[in-house]
Amino acid sequence: MMRILLSVVFLFGLLSCSTTEKNKMNHPNIMETEKKNIGNLLALYPKPMTVVGAEVDGKVNWLVVGHTGIIGHDRILVSMSKSHYTNQGIRKSKKLSINLVSREMLPKADYVGSVSGTSVDKSNVFEYHWGENGTPVIDASPLTMECAVVDIYETDGFDNFICSIANTYAAPDVLDADRKLDYTRLKPVLFEFPTYSYIATGEIIGKCLNLDKQPGMCAKEPMAADGIVRLSKIEVYPQHLDEYMKYATEVGEISLRTEPGVLTMYAVGEKENPYEITILETYASREAYEKHIASEHFQKYKQGTLHMVKSLVLSDQTPLNPANRINNFIQ
Repeated sequence: MMRILLSVVFLFGLLSCSTTEKNKMNHPNIMETEKKNIGNLLALYPKPMTVVGAEVDGKVNWLVVGHTGIIGHDRILVSMSKSHYTNQGIRKSKKLSINLVSREMLPKADYVGSVSGTSVDKSNVFEYHWGENGTPVIDASPLTMECAVVDIYETDGFDNFICSIANTYAAPDVLDADRKLDYTRLKPVLFEFPTYSYIATGEIIGKCLNLDKQPGMCAKEPMAADGIVRLSKIEVYPQHLDEYMKYATEVGEISLRTEPGVLTMYAVGEKENPYEITILETYASREAYEKHIASEHFQKYKQGTLHMVKSLVLSDQTPLNPANRINNFIQ
């Protein structure tokens, strides 16, 4: 009996190995990766933070909604828990507004997401006007879409409003010269659900389908304790100004595009004396600065402009508000 049992176990082992080997032949890289399986986690974050506006029982109500999406090129999905007070108004009117959140309106947006319309009147939290489609539009929002609900897809505990776009309103300062949206100006706030964090946007890192033609700005390192903020004050000989500016423009663009530790390189010239140039330079760390001055593009600039520069003063600065910093955007 024991021999039979051992034979069965052995045969099962052979079959198991055979199956495993067969799977590996069909999928040679199966489980051979450093990535970790963390379960069936919904991880499509961050998402644009929005404030949904609707009329409920004759009164305006505002609600923060972090779960929105695009379905097709002419439909938006707004997913909201069935428990929300706002839902009943949307179901009745079949209308809502989607207001993108800017940094300036973030405190109020955070507030309307923390209290319920069943117990708190939130109608006057934002200044607003009525849109042409009959929904409340937040004045402070840089971009608002008025939407008409065309269908409601229900899942466990959620109303998923499928909407068409009736009107889109954009603040003038988030439009480019062609009256198209410029998201480096709009800078919508993003919401990251797992940690309940707000994330900033605005940096262009490249052009879609065009990366091989013109590299974008690389992702930047955070400012470290030994980071450098410096004003470089340069006086250029008048006869060399145009040639100097070509060198300075080239080194600035290459540095911002390719060096993660170069956070800012912003050059200005005095209006009354264009030969006096000041460059605001910000480096994430001392190491980042040393890499920068050792780089091929910086050495090309340094050696090529030695005879053009009359004087140079390097003045390190202490930021009065470290939370503020200039972002360079390269189109």
